[in-house]
Amino acid sequence: MPRRKKCRRVGFIPPNQLFYPQNPNEEQVTLQIEELEAIRLSDLEQLEQNEAAEMMNISRGTFQRIIKSARQKVADALINGKVIHIGGGHFELAEGGQGMCRRRRFRGGRD
Repeated sequence: MPRRKKCRRVGFIPPNQLFYPQNPNEEQVTLQIEELEAIRLSDLEQLEQNEAAEMMNISRGTFQRIIKSARQKVADALINGKVIHIGGGHFELAEGGQGMCRRRRFRGGRD
């Protein structure tokens, strides 16, 4: 029996959740909220992986898997002209905001 997924902590929900290339094809890539948070912490905030993992309340190994998946999805969308949709995942907002963890039974972000 697999372990229960730990709820990942994120710092914000992005106001823009769809990004289109100039000439999009019909395919779409879905970037989960925690994947975007990993990109934000690692690439924008330039945190070390262990610091970013601690902020997200996950292990460094889990952070590495999340950031690898996120970068692969972004590269696929940029190279192949796919729409990027940001949403979904298993997360909670830091500082008492709403998230999307089963144990809390509520959703954050926009509908």
